[in-house]
Amino acid sequence: MASYDVIIIGAGPGGYVCAIRCAQLGLRTAVVEGRDTLGGTCLNVGCIPSKALLHASHMLHEAEHNFARMGLKGKSPSVDWKEMLAYKDDVIGQNTKGIEFLFKKNKVDWIKGWGSIPEAGRVKVGDDTHEAKHIVIASGSESASIPGASVTIDEKIVVTSSGALELPKIPKTMVVIGGGVIGLELGSVYARLGTSVTVVEYMDQVTPGMDGEVQKTFQRILKKQGLDFVMGAGVHTVETLKSKAKVSYKLRKDDSEHQLDGDVVLVATGRKPYTEGLGLDTLGVEMTKRGQIAVGRDWQTNIKGLYAIGDVIEGPMLAHKAEDEGMAVAEVLAGKHGHVNYGVIPGVIYTHPEVANVGETEETLKEQGRAYKVGKFSFMGNGRAKAVFAGDGFVKILADKDTDRILGAHIIGPAAGDLIHEICVAMEFGASAEDLALTCHAHPTYSEAVREAALACGDGAIHA
Repeated sequence: MASYDVIIIGAGPGGYVCAIRCAQLGLRTAVVEGRDTLGGTCLNVGCIPSKALLHASHMLHEAEHNFARMGLKGKSPSVDWKEMLAYKDDVIGQNTKGIEFLFKKNKVDWIKGWGSIPEAGRVKVGDDTHEAKHIVIASGSESASIPGASVTIDEKIVVTSSGALELPKIPKTMVVIGGGVIGLELGSVYARLGTSVTVVEYMDQVTPGMDGEVQKTFQRILKKQGLDFVMGAGVHTVETLKSKAKVSYKLRKDDSEHQLDGDVVLVATGRKPYTEGLGLDTLGVEMTKRGQIAVGRDWQTNIKGLYAIGDVIEGPMLAHKAEDEGMAVAEVLAGKHGHVNYGVIPGVIYTHPEVANVGETEETLKEQGRAYKVGKFSFMGNGRAKAVFAGDGFVKILADKDTDRILGAHIIGPAAGDLIHEICVAMEFGASAEDLALTCHAHPTYSEAVREAALACGDGAIHA
């Protein structure tokens, strides 16, 4: 029986980051992972491959729509779908092999196989049982089905995000069920490649929970890019035919029944914790009503020595949230103080333009009855953005009306996923909007729009 200080179940962003930090802190560490490659959903069939396809399809869009405007003349490139998928797979390979290298560098053992926890302090993988002072569950999540609907996923015609990354050909039509991050990112990829994409969303806005003004602007921009939307629609049946699928839905406003056909139907209605086969019921692990593992402030479950992080516990299902928790748990297990500021976890949608947010929205602040002020700046006033045909969108900063402390920010525009981090750092230090406004920003950069929004919280933006 092998003995470790820590065994982590799952090698996704939460698991592998936790493992590396544990090893760096002097703990003998092993990771149990049943995939042939490390990195979990994110690196293998999620974040990384989708970003590769988003990048490739955006380059096609630029060639078709903007090259000629810049004096770059010539025939638009054709799409070799097999080669594009090969590029995507190469990107996956580089990243997963990189984690293998980091495991070897930090002396983290990879126990290959699927793990279960027969009792506290023991992890069973195949016929072998391993002992550990601490066990961390980082088994991630899986695609969720449509509540109350009759749907059969075959990953050929009716697909999850995983199947959407491996289609044998570019479909002529696609129905995307769910107007959240996954649906809009992958819908954008195929729309750029020439697919007629229709998004069916149960709510009246895309990206539920985001800033209301961002939602409206985002949907309007995506419509201009060719995506169609059916809002306020509850899907109740997806019927697979020979070479296509039929989606039946009911509009909430009048209970009217409608149908849509698609060569491919992407079910993108969210994700749910993946805890199958771990033996949590037998072990007596406390769960939440939503099927998540319940943990305390130190991420420990009700079973001493058993911890959980990432998508299997409460909070946003984001790779970087899992990474933060992984590092924090490692600190706890090494006798140090682990901390995650859940109020400063950014979210990003990697469409074009990108969408990013952190902290409070106007809607949540109104619910709290908190007095706030808004500083907003359009990218149409940003010289760099206009130079590259990226003037759509804006930066919005929300600050406390009395103290000027930054409470949240929402960006839709070029490089939003990178720009948001300046505001994250400011929020971590309790900065005011004025602190950002008084910080010199290089010209010409997209980041000047952040400064202008901060200025707009005070006496006013310069270029508005």
